[in-house]
Amino acid sequence: MSEAPLDGLKVLDLGQHIAAPYCAKLLATLGAEVIKIEPPAGGDPARRAGPFPDDLPHPEKSGLYLYLNTGKRGITLDLTSTTGKQIFKELVGWADVVVENFSPQVLPSLGLGYEVLEQVNPRVVLTSISNFGQTGPYRDSAAEEITLWALGGLMYQAGLPEYPPLKFGPPVVQYSGGLSAFTATMMAVTYADLTGIGQQVDVALLEVVASNHFQSIVEYTYTGSVHQRNRAMMILPALDGWVSAPALARHWVRFPDVIGMPELREDPRFATELARRQNADDLEAITIGWMADRTKEEIYRVGQSHHMPWSYVASVADLVNSPQYQARGFFAELDHPAAGKQLYPTLPMRIGDAPPVLGRAPLLGEHNPQVYGDLLGYSPADLVRLRERGVI
Repeated sequence: MSEAPLDGLKVLDLGQHIAAPYCAKLLATLGAEVIKIEPPAGGDPARRAGPFPDDLPHPEKSGLYLYLNTGKRGITLDLTSTTGKQIFKELVGWADVVVENFSPQVLPSLGLGYEVLEQVNPRVVLTSISNFGQTGPYRDSAAEEITLWALGGLMYQAGLPEYPPLKFGPPVVQYSGGLSAFTATMMAVTYADLTGIGQQVDVALLEVVASNHFQSIVEYTYTGSVHQRNRAMMILPALDGWVSAPALARHWVRFPDVIGMPELREDPRFATELARRQNADDLEAITIGWMADRTKEEIYRVGQSHHMPWSYVASVADLVNSPQYQARGFFAELDHPAAGKQLYPTLPMRIGDAPPVLGRAPLLGEHNPQVYGDLLGYSPADLVRLRERGVI
């Protein structure tokens, strides 16, 4: 199979920031025709987020925006205007999928909730991503990434036990939510293909977080015990960086041979698993001494040669230059008229032998003439009037 898997699927992307645009980006990279809809005044707020080339802010050069919107066509449309709402309904009649991540009350307040859209197009799928979902007592509460980490329970388990809980630096909840929305969207599209009936997909980012630590939830429901932070994963210094060494105590059988110290097997401090846990600081000190004059790559390869699940902590430079990513074509260079040539991740999955469908992100309103003219039949004079009224 070489044809793009989602060739022919038509998507409207109302998303802003990360979660919904990432969902739509995955659809586009698999071949869907995605039209990105942005407000005329300023566009997607992601355009004002960095990083920017040479650290100079510019709405057409945001690395975040350019990454999240590769392969899409871009138009502007004011959904708060009466004319804008009517035009949007015309686009919904064309589309198979609408993706959005507004607060739950936004589309209904505009008269564009799912009940309205399904009357326009009964088979349309509306994928709605929100912090807490479309229902529940928290539905309209405010949240940021750290809010979701905390309320979703994942933060309680992140970090070392002697320090306060942590969250990861990047907005992983947003990207995980976008990936969950992509999966759910494809299921809803399949159902629509089989039955001719669309539906609203409701993705709650809070539930995405909770789903990521189901094991601790099952542990609590089965035994009543609460999973605690621990030192099972040790991050240790190497000559040129850091190495992750999961639970040395659990992999003791191979460990003395890895570091060339078989005599450790006779050391009473490490004779049993309990002893090794009680003397974890001594074991860590021995390991750090062995790693101190070795590079992270060397330690990784020595550990792997003994089937130890060690890895080095990769920097961004390590990622970009990794032979694993290069062999799978994970990164691709795209040329943008404002930002120039930049390297972008492509897809976290492969479907058959079909290559990812790659294309740069759109300029603000770049495809207004093609979409409004060729797709909906508006004349150039119509577009001038719409621009003058601020509709597009």
